[in-house]
Amino acid sequence: MTDQQLADLRQTYSRQTLTEADVQMEAVVQFRAWLEEAIAARVEEPSAMTLATVNEAGQPAARVVLLKGLPQDEGFLFFTNYESRKGQELATSPLAALTFFWPALERQVRVEGRVEKAPETVSTEYFQSRPRSSQIGAWASPQSQPIRTREELEEREQEVAARFAGQEQLPRPDNWGGYLLRPQRIEFWQGRPSRLHDRLVYERHPGGWKISRLAP
Repeated sequence: MTDQQLADLRQTYSRQTLTEADVQMEAVVQFRAWLEEAIAARVEEPSAMTLATVNEAGQPAARVVLLKGLPQDEGFLFFTNYESRKGQELATSPLAALTFFWPALERQVRVEGRVEKAPETVSTEYFQSRPRSSQIGAWASPQSQPIRTREELEEREQEVAARFAGQEQLPRPDNWGGYLLRPQRIEFWQGRPSRLHDRLVYERHPGGWKISRLAP
């Protein structure tokens, strides 16, 4: 593919509109409504979100993770290894951003806020609800650390499986658990013709959420 062919890739968005009259007053309640529509529409991986963090030097990094909850509509819950790159960066700078993209609905949602560790009880309950193979994988993988070969990782997996053989529930590793991003800003983006997209942004203020429209 040439650069010109790449530049010519474009799509006209015209499925829906987004107006101030369409939305809920609470930002996470509005997000939940859109997420439920994405699930009902059977979009691929509706809970997938790009998580962006930043290190001490200001270098951003982004990766796709899965949303695992919206507890009490207060924030966005996800789980990972606390010693992974994202975990280390969140320990240094607990500010992060999320992006959801549902192309089948011509929608995206952008979230910014402060991140805190989830309660240990929440992390343990979720960890032990995962498939056993995923629990073993969490114990076996030194996430984001260099390893020599694939075989080394598989050997670690076999060692963990043998270690916990016959044990109904695996304990949660101390270095694995949840994070809750408490949003300060959430933008809802609906594709429209002529690139004149609808953008409504919620910003948290002491009295609640303020909704504004942004130019596309």
